[in-house]
Amino acid sequence: MRLKIVAGLLGKIVCAFALVMIVPLLYAVAQNEPISITFCLSMAITGAVGLLLRYYGDMSGHIGAREGYLIVSGAWFLTSLLGALPYWLSGWVPFYLDAVFETVSGLTTTGASIINDVEILPESLLLWRSLTHWLGGMGIIVLFLVFLTNLGADAVNLFKAESPGPTVERVMPRIRHMAIALWKIYVVFTFVQIALLCLAGMNLFDSINHSFATMATGGFSTKNSSIKYYDNLYIELIICFFMFFAGGNFGLYYLVWKKGIERLFRDTEFKLYLAIVLGSSLVIALFLHLQSGTDFLTGLRGSLFTVISLMTTTGFATADFDQWPPIAKIMLFMLMLLGGCAGSTAGGVKIIRVIILLKDAVISLLQSIHPKLVKTIKVDGRPVEFGVLHNILQFFFLYIVIFLVSTVLVSATGLVPFDAMSAVIATLSNVGPGFGVVGPTVTYAEVHPFAKAVFIVDMLLGRLELFTVLVLFHPEFWQPYMTRKAIVSTGKG
Repeated sequence: MRLKIVAGLLGKIVCAFALVMIVPLLYAVAQNEPISITFCLSMAITGAVGLLLRYYGDMSGHIGAREGYLIVSGAWFLTSLLGALPYWLSGWVPFYLDAVFETVSGLTTTGASIINDVEILPESLLLWRSLTHWLGGMGIIVLFLVFLTNLGADAVNLFKAESPGPTVERVMPRIRHMAIALWKIYVVFTFVQIALLCLAGMNLFDSINHSFATMATGGFSTKNSSIKYYDNLYIELIICFFMFFAGGNFGLYYLVWKKGIERLFRDTEFKLYLAIVLGSSLVIALFLHLQSGTDFLTGLRGSLFTVISLMTTTGFATADFDQWPPIAKIMLFMLMLLGGCAGSTAGGVKIIRVIILLKDAVISLLQSIHPKLVKTIKVDGRPVEFGVLHNILQFFFLYIVIFLVSTVLVSATGLVPFDAMSAVIATLSNVGPGFGVVGPTVTYAEVHPFAKAVFIVDMLLGRLELFTVLVLFHPEFWQPYMTRKAIVSTGKG
């Protein structure tokens, strides 16, 4: 383990993160908001931590898989702690744990909030809140790779650690070029959405904040009642489209750009993604009509927005879906668990994992009938390697274990079972709102501090898809470093 390289790169990332705070600082100065002093102090502290790490670090040397995992996990941990400073030092979020919760929720694009009245916050703090979404959506490390030119082949270890999904593939020869292409798509669509929301009647400030949150599939709004505040069909349709887009595979979008639109509809994951969204929206609208007496078109408007919002793990709301019929709530719960496509800014289990497991289950059934049958799992004509299947099986096992353990832990604080389960899924899948005490019309403010700590861990685990964080707790991860340290301290060798 080359800890000096880890420290050096973490120092660069933290320094870059400090520079990002210039955006809300300049806005605060322009608006003559007193919080500008807080942003200056937060920048100074963050920059000092970054410079200290760079001073003790060393940028020369090879970045292996171990270093990649530690750099990515360390970057998310440090930015979460330091990004909480503007909330805490300004006094708008008086408890540091709550400030960290809000920051982690922003960076992991969860959108769960502990702030009951966001409309009284300074606009610069709201901008910082949304900016954490936008940075975390495509990934802190992926953005870092855009500007760091000297990593070479080592960049792949950082990219894989932050984007560990089963179908993350290099659609370009070099990882840095791929990172640039992904960010170009991300930025262009963000600006397009800002323009369209302005044309639909939303003011520029709100358009910027909601576009940051939409493209990141985050869900932080500048209004207490979220998108429901506007009651504007055109705004809802625009946000629906961009939420759906953000829940798809950005690598696939690059291929579409290069090879044509037909590439999109040859992709099995995207086709199932579209079918689930349309099918679930129609079914929920039908149940709203039959069981609640809602007009079908009105119900379809609400169900389409809610299905896309929760399936892409964005978390915007135009309706109190906690009051919908039980069948609708169960379907939404399952969509929250499922999530979007691999390679998207969405959270959740990811559709491609379900596709591969279903194909494996069908083959297992056939092999029960024909024991000598040899059949390979294929997705879009490409065989799925056994290592990928094994990784998916382990992911599901760990996901369920973490879900169960987290549910037990937060239940111990007094949450009723279904509320506890929905809150865990909402944070582990990076959705934001759940049901009951964490429903779409309330916040996480009244949740017990211990439960908030559990949710912080769940949000980070969900965003980094478990392995990147959990591998740090395996004794063998540190063993090479510990062994060398022991040899040096005893004078042997």
